[in-house]
Amino acid sequence: MEIGTIIIIIIIGIILVLVFYAIGVYNNLINARNKVRDQFSQIDVQLKRRSDMIPNLVETVKGYAKHEEKTFKEVIEARNKMTTASGINEELEASNAVTGALNKLFALSEAYPELKANENFKSLQNDLKETEDKISYARGFYNDTVLTYNNLREQFPSNIIASIFKFEKIDFFNADEKDKENPQVKF
Repeated sequence: MEIGTIIIIIIIGIILVLVFYAIGVYNNLINARNKVRDQFSQIDVQLKRRSDMIPNLVETVKGYAKHEEKTFKEVIEARNKMTTASGINEELEASNAVTGALNKLFALSEAYPELKANENFKSLQNDLKETEDKISYARGFYNDTVLTYNNLREQFPSNIIASIFKFEKIDFFNADEKDKENPQVKF
């Protein structure tokens, strides 16, 4: 074999290795991005479940606390924002608003012992607590998945493929500062 033929075979071999490597990195990026989308949809499922429970909870509480219209209005407005939210950031913001409003509603229930003893209210409260726990877990898993994706997207040499194919950075779920505060209900 001639030296020119050997050089051409080596160059073609190197090009093929690079092409297959790029394909592998691209597929890993697609896989990671789809996992992020899947994890966000898991959060969405729980948020929808919570949103469906809110009207029943509000109606139950309304029967006991007729003069707490402002709290009910906040809960319903937060729920409505949640159902009309579009996009990850808007949904996460709306979810934070619902959590804050529900905290106020549950704090309000402390002032009505007969409400706390109501079986329907207890059941709804337990269902919502369970759903909130699932949302919390799903948010944590979402953030772990976002971390994996963003790392893959930003680390060398996969960052070259990510920038060529315009893989965008995805934001983590972060709770608002107001959600970290304890709700205060004043009469």
